[in-house]
Amino acid sequence: MADPTQPDHKHHSWAPKPPLGWNSFICYGSSVTEDQFKANVDAFAEKLAPSGWEYCVLDFCWSHPDPGPVANPNQESGFRPRLACDQWGRLLPAPERFPSSADGAGLKPLADYVHARGLKFGLHIMRGIPRQAVEDNLPVKGSDFNAAAIADPSSTCTWLNHMYGVNMETGEAQAWYDSIFELYAEWGVDYIKADDILTDYPGPYHAAEIEAIRSAIDKCGRPMVLSLSPGPAPVNRAAHLAANANLWRMSADFWDRWEKLREMFYFCNAWTGLGDSGYWPDADMLPLGRIALCGPEGPPRSSQFTPEEQKTMITLWSIFRSPLMMGGDLPATGEETFALLTNREVLEANQEGRNPYQLYRHQHLVAWVSEAASGRDRYLALFNLGDRAEPVPVRFSQLDRGSRLHFRDLWSGKDLGVMNNQYAPELPPHGSALYRITPA
Repeated sequence: MADPTQPDHKHHSWAPKPPLGWNSFICYGSSVTEDQFKANVDAFAEKLAPSGWEYCVLDFCWSHPDPGPVANPNQESGFRPRLACDQWGRLLPAPERFPSSADGAGLKPLADYVHARGLKFGLHIMRGIPRQAVEDNLPVKGSDFNAAAIADPSSTCTWLNHMYGVNMETGEAQAWYDSIFELYAEWGVDYIKADDILTDYPGPYHAAEIEAIRSAIDKCGRPMVLSLSPGPAPVNRAAHLAANANLWRMSADFWDRWEKLREMFYFCNAWTGLGDSGYWPDADMLPLGRIALCGPEGPPRSSQFTPEEQKTMITLWSIFRSPLMMGGDLPATGEETFALLTNREVLEANQEGRNPYQLYRHQHLVAWVSEAASGRDRYLALFNLGDRAEPVPVRFSQLDRGSRLHFRDLWSGKDLGVMNNQYAPELPPHGSALYRITPA
Protein backbone atom coordinates (compact mmCIF):
# COMPACT_ATOMS: atom_id res chain seq x y z
CA MET A 1 0.00 0.00 0.00
CA ALA A 2 1.24 3.47 -0.88
CA ASP A 3 2.65 5.59 1.88
CA PRO A 4 0.62 8.84 2.03
CA THR A 5 3.64 10.75 3.28
CA GLN A 6 5.63 10.14 0.11
CA PRO A 7 6.19 13.09 -2.26
CA ASP A 8 4.61 11.36 -5.30
CA HIS A 9 1.19 12.12 -3.81
CA LYS A 10 1.06 15.54 -5.41
CA HIS A 11 -2.64 15.90 -4.66
CA HIS A 12 -1.78 16.61 -1.02
CA SER A 13 -0.44 20.01 -2.09
CA TRP A 14 -3.90 20.91 -3.45
CA ALA A 15 -5.46 20.92 0.04
CA PRO A 16 -2.65 21.76 2.49
CA LYS A 17 -5.25 23.06 4.96
CA PRO A 18 -8.80 21.86 5.64
CA PRO A 19 -10.99 23.15 2.79
CA LEU A 20 -13.52 25.89 3.60
CA GLY A 21 -16.64 26.08 1.48
CA TRP A 22 -20.39 25.91 0.89
CA ASN A 23 -22.39 22.97 -0.50
CA SER A 24 -25.92 23.03 -1.91
CA PHE A 25 -27.12 19.69 -0.47
CA ILE A 26 -28.39 20.57 3.00
CA CYS A 27 -30.54 23.48 1.82
CA TYR A 28 -31.58 22.36 -1.69
CA GLY A 29 -31.11 18.58 -1.80
CA SER A 30 -31.12 17.41 -5.41
CA SER A 31 -33.14 20.38 -6.70
CA VAL A 32 -30.85 23.41 -6.72
CA THR A 33 -31.19 25.66 -9.76
CA GLU A 34 -28.66 27.88 -11.47
CA ASP A 35 -30.23 31.04 -10.05
CA GLN A 36 -30.22 29.63 -6.51
CA PHE A 37 -26.62 28.51 -6.83
CA LYS A 38 -25.51 31.91 -8.14
CA ALA A 39 -27.32 33.72 -5.33
CA ASN A 40 -25.36 31.64 -2.82
CA VAL A 41 -22.11 32.27 -4.67
CA ASP A 42 -22.76 36.01 -4.45
CA ALA A 43 -23.47 35.84 -0.72
CA PHE A 44 -20.44 33.60 -0.22
CA ALA A 45 -18.19 36.09 -2.03
CA GLU A 46 -19.47 38.94 0.15
CA LYS A 47 -19.68 37.27 3.56
CA LEU A 48 -17.28 34.31 3.68
CA ALA A 49 -14.56 34.79 1.06
CA PRO A 50 -12.88 37.68 2.93
CA SER A 51 -12.19 35.22 5.78
CA GLY A 52 -10.51 32.68 3.50
CA TRP A 53 -13.46 30.53 2.44
CA GLU A 54 -13.15 29.49 -1.20
CA TYR A 55 -15.17 26.46 -2.47
CA CYS A 56 -18.75 26.60 -3.82
CA VAL A 57 -19.95 23.03 -4.44
CA LEU A 58 -22.88 21.96 -6.61
CA ASP A 59 -24.28 18.77 -5.10
CA PHE A 60 -26.09 15.80 -6.65
CA CYS A 61 -28.54 15.20 -9.52
CA TRP A 62 -27.59 18.24 -11.61
CA SER A 63 -28.38 16.18 -14.76
CA HIS A 64 -31.98 15.51 -13.64
CA PRO A 65 -34.53 17.85 -15.31
CA ASP A 66 -36.96 18.13 -12.37
CA PRO A 67 -36.03 16.25 -9.17
CA GLY A 68 -38.61 17.93 -6.94
CA PRO A 69 -38.39 18.11 -3.12
CA VAL A 70 -37.63 14.43 -2.54
CA ALA A 71 -34.64 12.85 -0.85
CA ASN A 72 -33.47 10.74 -3.80
CA PRO A 73 -35.15 11.21 -7.19
CA ASN A 74 -34.85 7.74 -8.72
CA GLN A 75 -35.49 7.03 -12.38
CA GLU A 76 -38.64 5.04 -13.07
CA SER A 77 -38.84 2.08 -15.45
CA GLY A 78 -37.66 2.95 -18.92
CA PHE A 79 -35.09 5.30 -17.40
CA ARG A 80 -37.64 8.08 -16.99
CA PRO A 81 -36.92 10.87 -16.82
CA ARG A 82 -33.85 10.76 -19.00
CA LEU A 83 -30.76 12.35 -17.50
CA ALA A 84 -28.97 14.87 -19.69
CA CYS A 85 -25.89 13.28 -21.28
CA ASP A 86 -23.67 13.46 -24.36
CA GLN A 87 -23.00 10.93 -27.10
CA TRP A 88 -20.49 9.12 -24.86
CA GLY A 89 -22.90 8.74 -21.96
CA ARG A 90 -21.26 11.42 -19.83
CA LEU A 91 -23.79 13.30 -17.70
CA LEU A 92 -24.46 16.94 -18.53
CA PRO A 93 -26.33 19.61 -16.55
CA ALA A 94 -30.06 19.69 -17.22
CA PRO A 95 -30.76 22.90 -19.20
CA GLU A 96 -34.20 23.10 -17.55
CA ARG A 97 -32.41 23.99 -14.30
CA PHE A 98 -29.10 25.34 -15.64
CA PRO A 99 -29.99 27.40 -18.71
CA SER A 100 -26.42 28.59 -19.25
CA SER A 101 -25.47 24.96 -20.01
CA ALA A 102 -27.45 24.89 -23.28
CA ASP A 103 -25.86 24.26 -26.67
CA GLY A 104 -23.09 22.09 -25.22
CA ALA A 105 -21.71 24.70 -22.83
CA GLY A 106 -22.02 22.31 -19.87
CA LEU A 107 -21.09 23.69 -16.48
CA LYS A 108 -18.31 25.92 -17.77
CA PRO A 109 -20.42 29.11 -17.62
CA LEU A 110 -21.33 28.37 -14.00
CA ALA A 111 -17.70 27.61 -13.14
CA ASP A 112 -16.69 30.85 -14.85
CA TYR A 113 -19.23 32.71 -12.69
CA VAL A 114 -17.62 31.27 -9.56
CA HIS A 115 -14.08 31.91 -10.77
CA ALA A 116 -14.91 35.52 -11.67
CA ARG A 117 -15.50 36.12 -7.95
CA GLY A 118 -12.12 34.71 -7.01
CA LEU A 119 -13.64 31.44 -5.78
CA LYS A 120 -13.34 27.75 -6.70
CA PHE A 121 -16.04 25.55 -8.21
CA GLY A 122 -16.88 22.12 -6.81
CA LEU A 123 -19.04 19.35 -8.30
CA HIS A 124 -20.76 16.25 -6.92
CA ILE A 125 -20.59 13.00 -8.90
CA MET A 126 -21.95 9.52 -8.33
CA ARG A 127 -19.67 6.50 -8.59
CA GLY A 128 -19.96 4.58 -11.85
CA ILE A 129 -21.59 4.92 -15.27
CA PRO A 130 -25.22 5.90 -15.99
CA ARG A 131 -27.57 2.95 -16.38
CA GLN A 132 -29.20 4.65 -19.36
CA ALA A 133 -25.82 4.79 -21.12
CA VAL A 134 -25.43 1.04 -20.51
CA GLU A 135 -28.94 0.34 -21.82
CA ASP A 136 -28.15 2.36 -24.95
CA ASN A 137 -24.67 0.76 -25.09
CA LEU A 138 -23.04 4.09 -25.88
CA PRO A 139 -19.34 4.20 -26.80
CA VAL A 140 -16.81 5.12 -24.12
CA LYS A 141 -14.77 8.09 -25.28
CA GLY A 142 -11.12 7.28 -25.81
CA SER A 143 -11.57 3.50 -26.01
CA ASP A 144 -12.78 0.71 -28.28
CA PHE A 145 -15.35 -0.38 -25.68
CA ASN A 146 -19.01 0.42 -25.19
CA ALA A 147 -20.71 1.14 -21.87
CA ALA A 148 -22.17 -2.36 -21.47
CA ALA A 149 -18.72 -3.92 -21.67
CA ILE A 150 -17.32 -2.04 -18.70
CA ALA A 151 -20.38 -1.72 -16.44
CA ASP A 152 -20.99 -3.92 -13.41
CA PRO A 153 -24.81 -4.15 -13.10
CA SER A 154 -24.44 -6.01 -9.80
CA SER A 155 -22.78 -2.96 -8.23
CA THR A 156 -25.49 -0.40 -7.50
CA CYS A 157 -26.23 2.41 -5.09
CA THR A 158 -28.87 1.52 -2.51
CA TRP A 159 -30.38 5.03 -2.38
CA LEU A 160 -30.20 6.38 -5.96
CA ASN A 161 -30.67 4.16 -9.03
CA HIS A 162 -29.03 6.27 -11.72
CA MET A 163 -25.72 4.40 -11.97
CA TYR A 164 -24.01 1.05 -12.28
CA GLY A 165 -20.54 0.52 -10.90
CA VAL A 166 -17.60 0.21 -13.28
CA ASN A 167 -15.87 -3.16 -13.51
CA MET A 168 -12.25 -2.15 -13.05
CA GLU A 169 -11.08 -5.66 -14.01
CA THR A 170 -12.15 -4.87 -17.57
CA GLY A 171 -9.21 -3.73 -19.64
CA GLU A 172 -10.54 -0.35 -20.78
CA ALA A 173 -12.66 0.56 -17.75
CA GLN A 174 -10.23 3.30 -16.74
CA ALA A 175 -11.16 5.07 -19.96
CA TRP A 176 -14.61 5.84 -18.54
CA TYR A 177 -13.24 7.77 -15.58
CA ASP A 178 -10.60 9.40 -17.78
CA SER A 179 -13.35 10.62 -20.12
CA ILE A 180 -15.52 12.23 -17.44
CA PHE A 181 -12.60 13.98 -15.77
CA GLU A 182 -11.46 15.26 -19.13
CA LEU A 183 -14.89 16.88 -19.37
CA TYR A 184 -14.74 18.28 -15.81
CA ALA A 185 -11.33 19.78 -16.55
CA GLU A 186 -12.78 21.48 -19.63
CA TRP A 187 -15.55 22.93 -17.47
CA GLY A 188 -13.06 24.27 -14.90
CA VAL A 189 -13.93 22.09 -11.91
CA ASP A 190 -11.66 22.57 -8.88
CA TYR A 191 -13.19 20.14 -6.37
CA ILE A 192 -14.95 16.77 -6.74
CA LYS A 193 -17.27 15.19 -4.20
CA ALA A 194 -17.49 11.53 -5.25
CA ASP A 195 -20.48 9.75 -3.72
CA ASP A 196 -21.51 6.12 -3.16
CA ILE A 197 -17.85 5.16 -3.15
CA LEU A 198 -16.53 5.28 0.37
CA THR A 199 -18.86 2.83 2.05
CA ASP A 200 -22.37 1.47 1.72
CA TYR A 201 -22.58 -0.22 5.07
CA PRO A 202 -22.52 -3.19 5.23
CA GLY A 203 -21.42 -3.15 1.59
CA PRO A 204 -17.97 -2.89 0.01
CA TYR A 205 -15.28 -0.26 0.13
CA HIS A 206 -14.78 0.60 -3.55
CA ALA A 207 -10.99 0.69 -3.59
CA ALA A 208 -10.54 0.09 -7.32
CA GLU A 209 -12.89 2.89 -8.35
CA ILE A 210 -11.29 5.27 -5.82
CA GLU A 211 -7.95 4.53 -7.45
CA ALA A 212 -9.47 4.98 -10.93
CA ILE A 213 -10.72 8.45 -9.98
CA ARG A 214 -7.34 9.33 -8.50
CA SER A 215 -5.64 8.27 -11.74
CA ALA A 216 -8.14 10.17 -13.90
CA ILE A 217 -7.69 13.40 -11.93
CA ASP A 218 -3.92 13.12 -12.14
CA LYS A 219 -4.14 12.73 -15.93
CA CYS A 220 -6.75 15.40 -16.67
CA GLY A 221 -4.34 18.33 -16.44
CA ARG A 222 -6.24 20.27 -13.76
CA PRO A 223 -5.84 20.05 -9.97
CA MET A 224 -9.08 18.88 -8.34
CA VAL A 225 -9.45 18.36 -4.61
CA LEU A 226 -11.11 14.95 -4.06
CA SER A 227 -13.72 14.36 -1.35
CA LEU A 228 -15.22 10.89 -0.76
CA SER A 229 -18.72 10.13 0.57
CA PRO A 230 -20.68 8.84 2.35
CA GLY A 231 -19.31 7.58 5.65
CA PRO A 232 -18.61 6.01 7.95
CA ALA A 233 -15.21 5.54 6.38
CA PRO A 234 -13.36 2.39 7.48
CA VAL A 235 -10.54 3.41 9.80
CA ASN A 236 -8.45 0.46 8.65
CA ARG A 237 -8.38 2.05 5.17
CA ALA A 238 -6.78 5.27 6.38
CA ALA A 239 -3.53 4.84 4.43
CA HIS A 240 -5.37 4.00 1.20
CA LEU A 241 -7.66 7.00 1.64
CA ALA A 242 -4.75 9.35 2.25
CA ALA A 243 -2.93 8.02 -0.79
CA ASN A 244 -5.91 8.67 -3.07
CA ALA A 245 -8.14 11.43 -1.64
CA ASN A 246 -7.95 14.79 0.08
CA LEU A 247 -10.89 14.31 2.45
CA TRP A 248 -13.32 11.58 3.38
CA ARG A 249 -16.43 11.39 5.47
CA MET A 250 -16.09 9.87 8.92
CA SER A 251 -19.84 9.45 9.46
CA ALA A 252 -23.16 9.03 7.70
CA ASP A 253 -25.00 12.24 6.80
CA PHE A 254 -24.83 14.76 9.61
CA TRP A 255 -27.97 16.72 10.50
CA ASP A 256 -29.10 19.25 13.09
CA ARG A 257 -29.80 16.83 15.93
CA TRP A 258 -27.92 16.84 19.22
CA GLU A 259 -27.44 13.06 19.23
CA LYS A 260 -25.61 13.33 15.88
CA LEU A 261 -23.29 15.97 17.32
CA ARG A 262 -22.59 13.90 20.44
CA GLU A 263 -21.77 10.93 18.20
CA MET A 264 -19.26 12.98 16.21
CA PHE A 265 -16.98 13.19 19.26
CA TYR A 266 -16.47 9.42 19.00
CA PHE A 267 -15.73 9.60 15.26
CA CYS A 268 -13.16 12.35 15.78
CA ASN A 269 -11.43 10.38 18.52
CA ALA A 270 -11.34 7.24 16.34
CA TRP A 271 -9.64 9.16 13.50
CA THR A 272 -7.08 10.92 15.70
CA GLY A 273 -3.65 11.04 14.08
CA LEU A 274 -4.90 9.79 10.69
CA GLY A 275 -5.15 13.15 8.95
CA ASP A 276 -2.52 15.72 8.07
CA SER A 277 -1.66 18.33 5.48
CA GLY A 278 -3.46 17.37 2.28
CA TYR A 279 -5.60 14.51 3.62
CA TRP A 280 -8.40 15.21 6.08
CA PRO A 281 -10.98 13.08 7.91
CA ASP A 282 -14.22 15.00 7.36
CA ALA A 283 -16.94 15.54 9.97
CA ASP A 284 -19.42 16.59 7.23
CA MET A 285 -21.32 19.75 6.37
CA LEU A 286 -22.53 22.35 8.87
CA PRO A 287 -26.37 22.45 9.08
CA LEU A 288 -26.63 26.12 10.01
CA GLY A 289 -29.08 28.84 9.01
CA ARG A 290 -32.03 27.96 6.75
CA ILE A 291 -31.90 24.34 5.64
CA ALA A 292 -34.01 21.64 3.91
CA LEU A 293 -35.71 24.16 1.63
CA CYS A 294 -36.18 21.40 -0.98
CA GLY A 295 -35.60 18.34 1.18
CA PRO A 296 -33.76 16.10 1.64
CA GLU A 297 -34.55 15.53 5.35
CA GLY A 298 -37.37 17.10 7.28
CA PRO A 299 -39.37 20.27 6.56
CA PRO A 300 -37.86 23.64 5.66
CA ARG A 301 -36.50 25.11 8.88
CA SER A 302 -33.83 27.05 10.64
CA SER A 303 -31.20 24.83 12.19
CA GLN A 304 -32.50 23.03 15.25
CA PHE A 305 -29.14 23.39 16.98
CA THR A 306 -29.25 25.88 19.84
CA PRO A 307 -26.72 28.74 19.79
CA GLU A 308 -24.56 26.81 22.29
CA GLU A 309 -24.75 23.64 20.19
CA GLN A 310 -23.79 25.57 17.05
CA LYS A 311 -20.71 26.91 18.82
CA THR A 312 -19.89 23.43 20.14
CA MET A 313 -20.09 22.00 16.62
CA ILE A 314 -17.72 24.58 15.14
CA THR A 315 -15.39 24.28 18.13
CA LEU A 316 -15.09 20.51 17.63
CA TRP A 317 -14.66 20.80 13.85
CA SER A 318 -12.00 23.47 14.41
CA ILE A 319 -9.92 21.78 17.11
CA PHE A 320 -10.06 18.48 15.19
CA ARG A 321 -9.22 20.28 11.92
CA SER A 322 -12.14 18.96 9.92
CA PRO A 323 -12.97 20.65 6.62
CA LEU A 324 -15.68 23.28 7.12
CA MET A 325 -18.48 23.15 4.56
CA MET A 326 -21.44 25.43 5.27
CA GLY A 327 -24.78 23.85 4.33
CA GLY A 328 -27.40 26.55 4.91
CA ASP A 329 -28.92 28.95 2.38
CA LEU A 330 -26.47 31.85 2.46
CA PRO A 331 -28.78 34.67 1.29
CA ALA A 332 -31.08 33.84 4.24
CA THR A 333 -28.24 33.41 6.76
CA GLY A 334 -28.18 35.84 9.67
CA GLU A 335 -25.21 37.83 10.85
CA GLU A 336 -24.95 35.78 14.04
CA THR A 337 -24.25 32.67 11.96
CA PHE A 338 -21.72 34.45 9.77
CA ALA A 339 -20.03 35.61 12.98
CA LEU A 340 -19.53 31.97 13.97
CA LEU A 341 -18.11 31.11 10.56
CA THR A 342 -15.74 34.05 10.25
CA ASN A 343 -14.19 34.32 13.72
CA ARG A 344 -10.56 34.82 12.73
CA GLU A 345 -8.97 33.18 15.75
CA VAL A 346 -11.27 30.15 15.65
CA LEU A 347 -10.56 29.68 11.94
CA GLU A 348 -6.85 29.93 12.72
CA ALA A 349 -7.18 26.93 15.05
CA ASN A 350 -8.83 24.98 12.22
CA GLN A 351 -6.37 26.06 9.55
CA GLU A 352 -3.10 26.20 11.50
CA GLY A 353 -3.41 23.78 14.43
CA ARG A 354 -1.27 20.65 14.57
CA ASN A 355 -1.67 17.14 16.00
CA PRO A 356 -5.12 17.43 17.60
CA TYR A 357 -6.12 14.79 20.11
CA GLN A 358 -8.62 14.18 22.90
CA LEU A 359 -6.99 15.14 26.17
CA TYR A 360 -9.60 13.35 28.25
CA ARG A 361 -13.22 12.27 28.33
CA HIS A 362 -14.97 11.80 31.65
CA GLN A 363 -18.55 10.84 30.92
CA HIS A 364 -19.99 13.99 29.35
CA LEU A 365 -16.98 16.27 30.08
CA VAL A 366 -14.49 16.37 27.20
CA ALA A 367 -11.25 18.20 26.47
CA TRP A 368 -9.29 18.41 23.21
CA VAL A 369 -5.93 20.02 22.54
CA SER A 370 -3.76 20.86 19.52
CA GLU A 371 -0.52 22.69 18.86
CA ALA A 372 -0.47 26.24 17.51
CA ALA A 373 1.70 26.86 14.48
CA SER A 374 4.35 28.51 16.66
CA GLY A 375 4.90 25.21 18.49
CA ARG A 376 4.94 27.08 21.79
CA ASP A 377 1.24 27.73 22.28
CA ARG A 378 -1.63 25.27 22.46
CA TYR A 379 -5.28 25.36 21.50
CA LEU A 380 -7.55 23.96 24.18
CA ALA A 381 -11.22 23.08 23.63
CA LEU A 382 -13.48 22.20 26.56
CA PHE A 383 -16.95 20.68 26.17
CA ASN A 384 -19.89 20.03 28.46
CA LEU A 385 -22.06 17.47 26.66
CA GLY A 386 -24.38 17.12 29.65
CA ASP A 387 -27.81 18.60 30.20
CA ARG A 388 -26.92 20.97 33.06
CA ALA A 389 -24.24 23.58 33.64
CA GLU A 390 -20.99 22.16 35.03
CA PRO A 391 -17.33 23.12 35.42
CA VAL A 392 -15.02 21.44 32.92
CA PRO A 393 -11.57 21.16 34.55
CA VAL A 394 -8.12 20.94 33.09
CA ARG A 395 -4.91 20.44 35.09
CA PHE A 396 -1.92 22.18 33.58
CA SER A 397 0.26 19.13 34.19
CA GLN A 398 -1.82 17.47 31.43
CA LEU A 399 -0.74 20.14 28.95
CA ASP A 400 3.04 20.05 29.48
CA ARG A 401 3.31 23.83 29.16
CA GLY A 402 4.25 24.70 32.73
CA SER A 403 2.17 25.60 35.78
CA ARG A 404 1.39 29.21 34.82
CA LEU A 405 -0.56 29.67 31.59
CA HIS A 406 -2.06 32.70 29.90
CA PHE A 407 -5.55 32.06 28.53
CA ARG A 408 -7.15 33.84 25.57
CA ASP A 409 -10.83 33.09 24.85
CA LEU A 410 -11.02 32.75 21.05
CA TRP A 411 -14.79 33.07 20.76
CA SER A 412 -14.92 36.35 22.66
CA GLY A 413 -11.51 37.58 21.57
CA LYS A 414 -10.66 38.44 25.18
CA ASP A 415 -7.54 37.80 27.22
CA LEU A 416 -8.45 36.09 30.50
CA GLY A 417 -5.08 36.54 32.16
CA VAL A 418 -2.71 34.07 33.81
CA MET A 419 -4.01 30.97 35.56
CA ASN A 420 -2.07 28.81 38.00
CA ASN A 421 -1.98 25.01 37.97
CA GLN A 422 -5.55 24.40 36.80
CA TYR A 423 -8.64 25.96 35.27
CA ALA A 424 -12.26 24.85 35.44
CA PRO A 425 -14.69 27.19 33.67
CA GLU A 426 -18.37 26.48 34.14
CA LEU A 427 -19.94 25.72 30.78
CA PRO A 428 -23.65 25.69 29.94
CA PRO A 429 -25.48 22.53 28.84
CA HIS A 430 -24.17 21.31 25.46
CA GLY A 431 -21.68 24.18 25.63
CA SER A 432 -18.01 24.65 24.81
CA ALA A 433 -15.04 26.98 25.09
CA LEU A 434 -11.97 27.41 22.91
CA TYR A 435 -8.74 28.95 24.18
CA ARG A 436 -5.25 29.72 23.04
CA ILE A 437 -2.89 29.08 25.95
CA THR A 438 0.62 30.48 26.26
CA PRO A 439 3.27 29.70 28.89
CA ALA A 440 3.32 32.73 31.21
